[in-house]
Amino acid sequence: MKIYFHLNIEGFSNCYLVVNEESKEAIIVDPGRMTKELISQLEEQHLKLVAVLITHNHGSHVHGLKTLRKIYNPKIFAADWEVAKNDTTVITGDGKVKIAKMTVHYTALPGHTSDSVIFQIGNLLFTGDVLSAGLLGSTNSSYSDFILRSNIEQKIYSQQDGLILMPGHGPPTTLEAAKAFNLNKSNVSNQN
Repeated sequence: MKIYFHLNIEGFSNCYLVVNEESKEAIIVDPGRMTKELISQLEEQHLKLVAVLITHNHGSHVHGLKTLRKIYNPKIFAADWEVAKNDTTVITGDGKVKIAKMTVHYTALPGHTSDSVIFQIGNLLFTGDVLSAGLLGSTNSSYSDFILRSNIEQKIYSQQDGLILMPGHGPPTTLEAAKAFNLNKSNVSNQN
């Protein structure tokens, strides 16, 4: 498996291209903007785009989907039907699917938004906007903040420290670093 990073300058959001080198199949996570570089990479490497994973329905994470769907016919996985209407495979709760001959685990993690989902492929965790290097995701109420913090504690901080976090904004980090240096960690209850 190879991971390629593409930055959406307009929203300073991260888009990831996940490639199964053996099958030449690809997954895009959060296509905030379709760029010439991303399309060239798919075409020049003769990759078959089989799926798009959406961590949450915010423009800087989904705007590129319209262009993408004009060129390719990937399966779209999201927790919000509005992402691509009838072309959306709506996922809820926790589960796993086989995509591009890789196991993709998904976990609902509301708080930042009601449709926030994290995706794990191997030792990579695509967190969207719920958690990034040094920051917890923003929320719009104290209740949402409580839900987000509880979900991060139970569903992310309980994982192995070697897990690599691939956030929706900012640089990748490790779970160990996020737990040790998260600016808001002291506000998350420590049940361990």
